[in-house]
Amino acid sequence: MDKKDNSGVLFKNDKKETDKHPHYKGNITVDGKDYWLSAWVKDGKSGKFMGLAVSPKEPAPKKADMSEHKEWLDDFDKDPF
Repeated sequence: MDKKDNSGVLFKNDKKETDKHPHYKGNITVDGKDYWLSAWVKDGKSGKFMGLAVSPKEPAPKKADMSEHKEWLDDFDKDPF
């Protein structure tokens, strides 16, 4: 199956274990970037609808390692008075 930009796919989540897990899972490509797509079937005033969530497929960048700035941080924590 060819991946088309600005489109995606959802599949029924057969591994749903809790109410918080999505009813449907899949992926979507937007502007050439890949994302995970999740959907929950919900009941509203006007009937059933799907709530959606999108998250990047790439892992989030790790927090900066501040160890290289240890001397500066140590000085910063000292009482200046």
